[in-house]
Amino acid sequence: MRQHPRYVDMDKCIACGQCAAKCPKKVDDEYNAGLNKRKAIYVPYSQAVPLKYAIDPRYCIYLQKGRCGVCAKVCPSGAINFEDTEKMRTIEVGSVILAPGFRSFDPGRLDTYSYGQAPNVITAVEFERILSATGPFGGHLVKPSAAKAGTAPKKIAWIQCVGSRDINRCDHGYCSSVCCMYAVKQAVMARDHSSGDLECAIFYMDMRTQGKDFDRYLENAKKSGIRFERARVHSVAPPQHGDDLTLRYARQNGDIAEETFDIVVLSTGLEIAPESVALAEKLGVPLNSDHFAATDSFAPVATGKPGIFACGAFTGPKDIPHSVMEASAAAAAATESLSVARHSQTHTLVLPKETDVSGQAPRIGVFVCNCGINIGGVVRVPEVAEYARTLPNVTYVEENLFTCSQDTQDKMAEVIAREKLNRVVVAACTPRTHEPLFQATLASAGLNRYLFEMANIRNQDSWVHANDPDAATRKAKDLVAMAVAKAALLTPLTQTELPMSRNALVVGGGIAGLTAARALARQGFPVHLVEKSDVLGGHGRRLRATWRGEPVGERLAGLIADLEADPLVHIHTNTAVTEVDGFVGNFKTRISTGGGSETIDHGVAILATGAKEYKPKEYLYGQHPAVVTQTELDDLIGAGDERLAGATDVVFIQCVGSRNAERPYCSKVCCTHALRNALAIKAASPETNIYVIYRDMRTYGLREEIFREARAQGVMFFQYDPEAPPAVEAEGDRVRVTFHDHILNRPVAVDADLLALAAAVVSDAENGLAQFFKVPVDGDGWLLEAHQKLRPVDFATDGVFLCGLAHYPKPIDESVSQALAAAARAATFLARDTILVGGVVSWIDPALCTGCGGCIQVCPYNAIAMSEITGMAEVNPALCKGCGACAAACPSEAPILMGFNNRQLYAQIHSALAA
Repeated sequence: MRQHPRYVDMDKCIACGQCAAKCPKKVDDEYNAGLNKRKAIYVPYSQAVPLKYAIDPRYCIYLQKGRCGVCAKVCPSGAINFEDTEKMRTIEVGSVILAPGFRSFDPGRLDTYSYGQAPNVITAVEFERILSATGPFGGHLVKPSAAKAGTAPKKIAWIQCVGSRDINRCDHGYCSSVCCMYAVKQAVMARDHSSGDLECAIFYMDMRTQGKDFDRYLENAKKSGIRFERARVHSVAPPQHGDDLTLRYARQNGDIAEETFDIVVLSTGLEIAPESVALAEKLGVPLNSDHFAATDSFAPVATGKPGIFACGAFTGPKDIPHSVMEASAAAAAATESLSVARHSQTHTLVLPKETDVSGQAPRIGVFVCNCGINIGGVVRVPEVAEYARTLPNVTYVEENLFTCSQDTQDKMAEVIAREKLNRVVVAACTPRTHEPLFQATLASAGLNRYLFEMANIRNQDSWVHANDPDAATRKAKDLVAMAVAKAALLTPLTQTELPMSRNALVVGGGIAGLTAARALARQGFPVHLVEKSDVLGGHGRRLRATWRGEPVGERLAGLIADLEADPLVHIHTNTAVTEVDGFVGNFKTRISTGGGSETIDHGVAILATGAKEYKPKEYLYGQHPAVVTQTELDDLIGAGDERLAGATDVVFIQCVGSRNAERPYCSKVCCTHALRNALAIKAASPETNIYVIYRDMRTYGLREEIFREARAQGVMFFQYDPEAPPAVEAEGDRVRVTFHDHILNRPVAVDADLLALAAAVVSDAENGLAQFFKVPVDGDGWLLEAHQKLRPVDFATDGVFLCGLAHYPKPIDESVSQALAAAARAATFLARDTILVGGVVSWIDPALCTGCGGCIQVCPYNAIAMSEITGMAEVNPALCKGCGACAAACPSEAPILMGFNNRQLYAQIHSALAA
């Protein structure tokens, strides 16, 4: 590996920012898309990891000309190292994961949109930075041409598919998957940022908002007043007078229109950078024709080079939830062959024996942070430190330049031991980022980690009152006093160590469940696979091929054979879960079969209960033999049914039972499935006329190739309005399908030998199962993940994970990715010998509890239950997340949130009021 020089010692750098403040060299800021300037020494963005500065040698005056060096002169920690050199490192690994990401298409290659000529024609990335609070204009929505004057736009247009779905001008025939959704989001956010009545228009070919809850977002955007214009923009004319931009476009009926806008946002697509292509070639990783890593639907993160895996946009355009899933999936796949080496190179941290502070009077140490100019530039920190010395129970006060730096942490541990401190208060930034760091320092000094309190004098003070140092200083004193008042009442909290069962339970024997079970078994963990039917395979048994054309039946048979041959996998077919007890690491699940029941002890569970095809009530389905669903058409094609051999006209109707009031979501697989079947019919009978009647063709990502192929093979496409859907009536052995053609602007009728309905995918989730595992289900019946983007396979309930169609409709490759991801997340628990529970959790005082059950109703984690013995509420500390909802709801104040009890909070309130 080649490590480029930073010219800044990361061990010494404390990210104070003084170097950048004094650096005289300004250059375009790449993070803000060149809309503002940064310095030659810089942090790429405020949340960068590691949060350390680096010098850009291309622009540094000292490195280029041998003079300046002001950064080294002002650096308080001596972190600047102009002698730094490039380093080559060799590391031995068992697997490699490639996640080099993507770059946004450069519309400067196109001459029709005036990008680079008109300042108000910008890319979506540039607009994203304009909307951001950390962006070039502080989050204020202004026209780039008049940013200094602060002139706000009144009318903004988004042009979709710039650099995507285009084989004529940029050779990117694929759909970039994310552009439609981010354009809708940007339009919604722009209206939120605007103080006036902002007009927003999105010009598109197909609205591809196929993700979970994305269609809801789209419909809400329409209701909010955002205009959606199905049109292809011909050009954006540069301004002739003033800075207005003129769009020339063709409406759906063929009419040519012109319209002016203040800002035009180009929704640019995703592409793989040449550097990533070169890396893949160097490693011998095969790429497809679009330069994405070539993968397989049943191994979506495995590349053509054994031992090298890929994830994210490098395997194809995708959104954040899918990228996060693939990252965990790649981790699972990459570590399967490494499981025998697990823990072979780990190191155990040995902490000193914890000091017993019971019976001791509070001895509080207060550490006040300058945080460079972040706090010290506003708050008079020495004054706050002097004030802290006057507070009750404070025996030591210290002022630090950067309290979070490693040298200060080491010194703090020494001070705790030397001064015999038994409580610590740090007045600095937010506990969300640094509380674990300071708690670890307390533990390293032999002090219970919960004898710690933070006063946030940065986010809640210096940043808020940046223009009023007097008020900021007074508030800092109040915040420190409140923290000290609470700290005096802090008591040690304990975490209990419980054994971790290494068994896993997978519920659901479809493709996702089978994949998750195999992945866990390959990691070396015993797996119990429970399937309610008498055969494995789920809905996949009825599918002929993936969107890439891989044979599903053959791959499914191999997957099942692998599991049946694995001694670590215990398969339970014709079996149902009837009872679940316990918590992460210690679940006990009762399963029942026709022959009896048994209890399985397991540490984690993966729910992969699948989905089913909607049985339409529309379009004569079930009333006429010529009307079938797409899955039924799969069966006909597979069987070589004579109805297909003699058919001259076949009609497909999309979005049957989905994207409506009852099911306001896209079923995601239907468009691709329909086109795959249409091509199969064409391959067998090229003379057959095929008509696809659709709302939006959602062949997202690399699936656009199938859409392009279908058009080339003569499949005809007709778009319909949901307010005027097609009509179907019986005509003997055939059915007549009537729909409105937008080009002809008149009704068109087709007498079809066969009508295939793209029926919705509907949830098959068993609410009883969700209740057993105490996991939520959304309004559409899908299992609800902990966080749509950041935790797409987790539940809020620890140790329970989800994947496949139980989560939301998705194709096989995405189901496999999510199954591998669920296995990877589950393995993070199964690899442990024990788990820790407790700490900041609730405890219910039985002397105050009346047994009303109010706390049970408000607990979002189902961590409270009524004791059958006492009739009082009791908390399971393994399930409690310390949110405090029970303590807030109880009229008797029986629940006590450890570390935030009423005495401590009242002490803070009294301190604040006394000030």
